[in-house]
Amino acid sequence: MPPRPGGDGLGVWLTLYQVVTLLLEPAVPSILRGRAKRGKEDPTRIGERFGCPTRPRPAGPLVWLHGVSVGESQSLLPLVSALKAARPEINILVTSGTKTSANLLAKRLPPDVMYQYAPVDVPGAVGRFLNHWRPAVGVLVESELWPNLILKAQAKGVKLVLASARITAKSAAGWQRMGSSARQLLGTFKVLMPQDAETAGRLEKLGGTIGPFANLKRVGQALAYDQEELKALKTYSTGRPVILASNTHPGEETLICQAGLGLGALLVVAPRHPERGNEVAKSLEALGLKVCRRSKGETLSSDHQVYLADTLGEMGLMYAWADVAVMGGSFFPGIGGHNPLEPARMGVPIITGPYVFNASDLYGEMLDAVAAIEVADGPELTRSLTGLIANPQIRRQMTDAALAYAAQQGVALDTVMSALLPLIDA
Repeated sequence: MPPRPGGDGLGVWLTLYQVVTLLLEPAVPSILRGRAKRGKEDPTRIGERFGCPTRPRPAGPLVWLHGVSVGESQSLLPLVSALKAARPEINILVTSGTKTSANLLAKRLPPDVMYQYAPVDVPGAVGRFLNHWRPAVGVLVESELWPNLILKAQAKGVKLVLASARITAKSAAGWQRMGSSARQLLGTFKVLMPQDAETAGRLEKLGGTIGPFANLKRVGQALAYDQEELKALKTYSTGRPVILASNTHPGEETLICQAGLGLGALLVVAPRHPERGNEVAKSLEALGLKVCRRSKGETLSSDHQVYLADTLGEMGLMYAWADVAVMGGSFFPGIGGHNPLEPARMGVPIITGPYVFNASDLYGEMLDAVAAIEVADGPELTRSLTGLIANPQIRRQMTDAALAYAAQQGVALDTVMSALLPLIDA
């Protein structure tokens, strides 16, 4: 068994981390207020980040689910539904750490599921959070290894699960240098469920005991959308195929739009962060493109070459409208790509760039199934878009392949539930 807090003592790195965060804690409120001024925090809910709840805890057992940002939070939604169906008597608390994820969850969580911002990882905030909510089980997804939160939760008897675990080679190398601290932290989890073999190997090398593989990002239903809105958009784009630049990051909007010019298509740009709308619009207008912005309520006309979908929570609508989706976060190093199952569940042919380390297993399988195409750069993207727009039969074949692949991915939810229910019932 790994050393436990209060038992054989913490590793040097974990002890140092606890001391440093304790010393920094008095500055946290000021830091949070500064972040709120820059739009990084919700000023009305800063208290939650400092561990102060904004709603009462109901009586009865409580399961806590945490995902740091949008992708991780969305991957929790099928688990929420499965838990409610299997154990309707339990309370469910979902936490995340970003404004974007909070806004999304506000729209998509059932009304009887509670949401709070996760506490900053300083001892006092974490203690207040855990003392109030008293979860019986905590499920963290992907790579949320916050030492104070994890160690204090274990000390209070919370049964912890790390689901959809993912750790990059760079992160693993960093943890490796911390010696026994990584082994101690991983040892707090009752179950470690890696996304893939690469993560499993890295976690094992760090001293983790690996459970079954499961990737919650593989689970889910097609995104919802407003049928009347789709009908209106299709009316505006009549006669033009729609190329969607999905979840784009800086530099990708211009690259994708330049690749799609001259094909007689409407270019729809949905930036990963809608607050970049002004920046994206200026960069596209600098290319001489006429841009229609959804966030401004502007009406699309035949003169517009680009429709800028700079709104939150409407990706389902954009995928339903698209004839082809070009996945952002994949054309420059550093981001690592975004989940291709969202467009696949809606039968949209997918094109991706080469930098998809965050979802390399998904993309690899989809490329093998001819449910997606990978391109290296702008010229290759132009050639692939030209071929897909000119050949509806190929698009239909990719649509069928994408739908078939997405339909096969529900096993991960069963795996997580099989590990989770015994902990809840214990």
